[in-house]
Amino acid sequence: MYSNKIFALTILLLYNIVCAQKSTTVVIFSKTEGYRHQSIEAGIASIKKLGEENHFLVIATENADELISYVKKCEVVVFLNTTENIFNEEQQKVFKKFITNGGGFVGIHSATDTEYDWPWYGKMIGAYFESHPDKQEATINIVNIQHAATNFLSSHWKKFDEWYNFKNISSHINVLMTLDETTYSGGLNGENHPISWFHEFEGGRIFYTGLGHTKESYSDEMFLKHILGGIFYAMGKKKN
Repeated sequence: MYSNKIFALTILLLYNIVCAQKSTTVVIFSKTEGYRHQSIEAGIASIKKLGEENHFLVIATENADELISYVKKCEVVVFLNTTENIFNEEQQKVFKKFITNGGGFVGIHSATDTEYDWPWYGKMIGAYFESHPDKQEATINIVNIQHAATNFLSSHWKKFDEWYNFKNISSHINVLMTLDETTYSGGLNGENHPISWFHEFEGGRIFYTGLGHTKESYSDEMFLKHILGGIFYAMGKKKN
């Protein structure tokens, strides 16, 4: 009898420990009204795995109403390859309140190809997508090695991906990585071509990476470390 009680108490204790470890909630939002990336499902699976390995809960949805209900009880929202207009006006208001109340935001790849008609969003994420050449290998310059999203990288990183050109680039972003346009064809932003950045914006913590078009990216250990570092920054925590 006592052994059964001890066993039950042990299971309860372990359950409470797991819940405490996963008290931080990250919501992936991958709604698309334009181009839909074939890498979305792979991205969701990989970020969920990062959550399991690093003790945070990951929920995924493509329903804007569900996201709006989640933001009332989560710490970080990840826009994973969202495209075009994904919110109505009421949803925009709730999402903006999430950021201004100190929420964290992680934008991946086509998160900059989103909400063009909402200027606040453009300022929040830091730039809008303008165009891209064909997918190809390019060299990335790491200009900030102190951040959790880059501190494991050397000064240069060669990667195959779809490289965005940007417009309306904010002067307030803190650039982490730039593209060396001499190493690939089709770059239009010149010597200062940001491809990943972060900043604090109206109370929230914002991280963006232009990488992440291909399915292969989401099995790339270096890219996943990059994403994890961005998530931890958005949480306001140091990367373990």
